Amino acid sequence: MNRLFEPFAGSAAITIASSYYCKANHFIINDINEPLIKLWDKIINKPDQIINEYHYIWNNQIGREEEYYYEAREEFNNTQKPEYLLFMLAKCVKAAVRYNSNGEFNQSPDKRRLGRTPSNMREDIIKVSQLLKNKVTLLSLDYEEAIADANEDDLIYFDPPYQGTGQNGGFRYMQDLNHDDFILTLFQLNKKNIPFLLSYDGRTGDKHFGKPLPDALKLTKIEIDAGRSSIATLLNRVENTYEALYISPSLMNKIDLKLQPLYVQTSLF
Repeated sequence: MNRLFEPFAGSAAITIASSYYCKANHFIINDINEPLIKLWDKIINKPDQIINEYHYIWNNQIGREEEYYYEAREEFNNTQKPEYLLFMLAKCVKAAVRYNSNGEFNQSPDKRRLGRTPSNMREDIIKVSQLLKNKVTLLSLDYEEAIADANEDDLIYFDPPYQGTGQNGGFRYMQDLNHDDFILTLFQLNKKNIPFLLSYDGRTGDKHFGKPLPDALKLTKIEIDAGRSSIATLLNRVENTYEALYISPSLMNKIDLKLQPLYVQTSLF
């Protein structure tokens, strides 16, 4: 493919993997969370700077870890400095981003650990910088703006906020996703024959999450076994979580993938 778009980039895991396996010539990393994009800019283009900043912050916590975490969180909410975001992502509960109704980061620390050590973080940052430097466009736009110039030679990977986990239902993300507008965007991409992948819903046991997608989109659905559900385990139940990956018609026409039955257990790589 020519370009890979991640309009809800987050950890940009698909971009990193695709670069490692040489699957695209250029990558567009977009996220509405502007401090996160500033962090990606430092990781990719100024690795030595963010390595030193993380080392300083991480070492300052020693001996008063929980207290220091809350100080760092307040500093981030006041200044939006990306180095403090990196520290919190490395140390907060389940590495899960949470924002309150005022747009402030409010996730708590994982009291069992110090967060990724500076030496390991340094290694990760250097590897990612080597993979992505001079190959990436960084954006902090609405997803529709971010993919505006995508064409048939590109691939878009959508991993939008899970339904019910935006600011009005779980405070996970900085901005809710309008379901109807998003569906309209998918129809428009199909009309233009622009390939895309979509991670959108899932299930645990018999419980399904998310509104169903319209059949008229003609998407091919694959269920991916994400392993044992942590919530089910806490409730003394043995249940696996399955996440759904949808493949657009134009992408199915480009790849040799025969799905019988429609719902199969697989992995991305």
